[in-house]
Amino acid sequence: MPLLVPFRLQPSRILWILTLAAAVPSIARAQTGATQTAPTRTAPAQAAEPQASASQAASPASNFDPTRPEPQPSLMVDRDPVPSPDVVAPAPKTTTATTAGTAVEKGKNGIYRLREDVNEVVQYCTVVNQRGKLVNGLTAKNFNIWEDGVPQTIESFQHGDVPVSMGILIDNSGSMRGKRAAVNQAALDLIRASNPQDAAFIVNFSDRPYLDASLTSNRADLERGLSHIDAKSVTALYDAVVASADELSAHATHPKQVLLIITDGADDASRYSLQQAVARVQRLGGPVVYSIGLLYDEDRKDAAVAKDALEELSNDTGGLAYFPSSLDDVDAIAMQVAQDIRDQYTLGYHSTKPASEGGYRTVRVEAEAPKLGRLIVRTRKGYYRSPTAAPKQPQIRSVAVSQPK
Repeated sequence: MPLLVPFRLQPSRILWILTLAAAVPSIARAQTGATQTAPTRTAPAQAAEPQASASQAASPASNFDPTRPEPQPSLMVDRDPVPSPDVVAPAPKTTTATTAGTAVEKGKNGIYRLREDVNEVVQYCTVVNQRGKLVNGLTAKNFNIWEDGVPQTIESFQHGDVPVSMGILIDNSGSMRGKRAAVNQAALDLIRASNPQDAAFIVNFSDRPYLDASLTSNRADLERGLSHIDAKSVTALYDAVVASADELSAHATHPKQVLLIITDGADDASRYSLQQAVARVQRLGGPVVYSIGLLYDEDRKDAAVAKDALEELSNDTGGLAYFPSSLDDVDAIAMQVAQDIRDQYTLGYHSTKPASEGGYRTVRVEAEAPKLGRLIVRTRKGYYRSPTAAPKQPQIRSVAVSQPK
């Protein structure tokens, strides 16, 4: 029979056994997660453990009282090899690129977010020399801006290819029937020469505008929209401009907006006047209007009326009106428009005028570069500022959608 020898545990040994027992769960968790890569602990977690050990070491063995609860480590510190779900991960780093009036942030999972400064006035400018050639290589220091005659400070600047939302408006009147094949091809070539991120829609207009392809980057959809030809004898150009500007305002995916008009005659059926159409475009803060007037076989008087209207629409918004001498020149002009759109300077400033002062404000932009001679800047001549929404006018509520043929 084995001999049982009674013995008494000393308080110091009891403390050692209890300390070992308390350590076992932590060791087990470490062994369980040994195949995982333990994340780097944060500084607060690393600093908390020595404090707990120090408090235990500071208690003399002679003062040990088994009837009192043993001090426990703080439950606010995560000691697992794998962080608990309640641990808040640091916010992902963001990459910010500032563009006139906007800031693009790259956040978690590579998702980009666009923040737009609605109080910044943005001017899209094309700069050419006296021979009409595009001028590159300018900086913000080469530009000066005045609003209502008061100098403004340029706060954002960019030069290069900025994606656009574009409306392509094509005259569908009877006189255009024999020209549509060449015009459609030129429009498609312009789309192919544009920024791949551009989005466009197609409006065919005669007595009223028809949205035959909604805003898209799909070239097949745009080509189908161009193929919808239902020629009529009248031309409601100004109504088409107003409706298309509203369409861009409601659905544009890019701040930069463009309208391209291709027509062969003067407006003779719109409910809007030319001045109302121009004002509507300006009240919406854009878009830039480019025009191609196929007026080479029109009556001289009618051609002069149409030319003046297209020039006013384009010049007041910062675009350009082209008047080819034959249908053969349309494709080359379309390529020139595409280049013009992709090679612009974007200037942004905050007006020195209070936002509470609404109404129309004139804008003048000049560029100077001593070695480049006289430079010509094409940009919009002004804009409407309202402390609330743009003033409403009687308008076409939406672009009509053509029915399948």
